[in-house]
Amino acid sequence: MERVTAYRGFDIHVDIQRVEKDLFNVWFQVEGPMTLPGVAAFGKRVKVFGGPYTMRWAYLVAELAGRAAIDVIFGSDDD
Repeated sequence: MERVTAYRGFDIHVDIQRVEKDLFNVWFQVEGPMTLPGVAAFGKRVKVFGGPYTMRWAYLVAELAGRAAIDVIFGSDDD
């Protein structure tokens, strides 16, 4: 199952895979108007550690990980 959300001009693709009843492993991938060499979070699938998660948590932690990756590279809008 996959979900895509937009954040700061980038798309965060979240993909979950069932590993047990009601538990999932999760990956995220950031795609957007540019790719930066050496930045694994952009354009490559990255597994989120700490799982497996329930479906709701899987989507949440992966989206937050994708947002954090974008914020680390470009800085937070809250600064």
